[in-house]
Amino acid sequence: MKKTLLLFVFILLGFNAFSQDEITEKELKKHIEFLASEKNAGRYPGTKATKRVVKYLQKEFKKQGLLSFNKRYLQKFKVRLRVKKGTPEQPLVKTSNVVGFIEGKDPILKNEYIILGAHYDHLGLGGPSSKSDKKNKIHYGADDNASGTAALLEISEKIVANQQNLKRSIIFIAFGAEEQGLLGSEYFVNNLPIPISQIKLMINMDMIGRLNTEKHIYMGGAGTFPNGVSFMQNLGESLGLNPIVHAGSVGGSDHVSFYKKNISVLGLHTGGHPQYHTPEDTLELINITGEKQVSDYIYKALMEIATTNYNMEFIKQD
Repeated sequence: MKKTLLLFVFILLGFNAFSQDEITEKELKKHIEFLASEKNAGRYPGTKATKRVVKYLQKEFKKQGLLSFNKRYLQKFKVRLRVKKGTPEQPLVKTSNVVGFIEGKDPILKNEYIILGAHYDHLGLGGPSSKSDKKNKIHYGADDNASGTAALLEISEKIVANQQNLKRSIIFIAFGAEEQGLLGSEYFVNNLPIPISQIKLMINMDMIGRLNTEKHIYMGGAGTFPNGVSFMQNLGESLGLNPIVHAGSVGGSDHVSFYKKNISVLGLHTGGHPQYHTPEDTLELINITGEKQVSDYIYKALMEIATTNYNMEFIKQD
């Protein structure tokens, strides 16, 4: 009897070791540290560094136990990179979106999907989108958008640990080539693994690592689904945040690709800063404690919609 009990405890502890049920500052920092490292050289599409990052994301999705639409979590595509005016057009390069999902438990609502996304790419050594006068310097992109990618991994892991509560299904996407013109998300919405009518909401995280002392978390698109503005405002305030919630102001990140297809969206960020698109956007400036708070907020919002009969329909905004 004692041996049986000990074996049960061992199995239970072993399961918990692979199913983290809390978002932690330690894990957030670890992910950002890897993504914004010297060896990953700004995560530029088509490079060995980007392939390394994609493998890291695949490994994390697999370890968490996410399902895949194609067994390898990859949605491959080709892009033409931006160049400065007067520079010859560059050949197409290969890159990927990394996509996993969890199926809901409700026999009907499991056919409705919520998407949580963040782009993992950045500017490499700068290029035409750089705001810096420093040439050929690594643009680390710690906030833009290692912060969002790290949150994606932590939130997905916590949702896996609590998946028994899900009614709706959830898709997790790390987008490639956002900095080249939202190309990863554009490719995804034009090559969907499920019918477009089944996607009820897309939540996007882009630059969520610099929560300020006023605890402002900014978002656009909250009016694209019923009661979204009041829902996000009240939830944020209950968690000690000061949300700046816009019904429209959909913005300029990957959620725009979904909005253009008449899908409800919510785009979140913690605000601009002087280090945006420069080599100075580094790990040292990330507010890890603040990022955890923002990640918890997004997790709770997502779970409120995914675990209930929350009425979801698209509402167009100007």
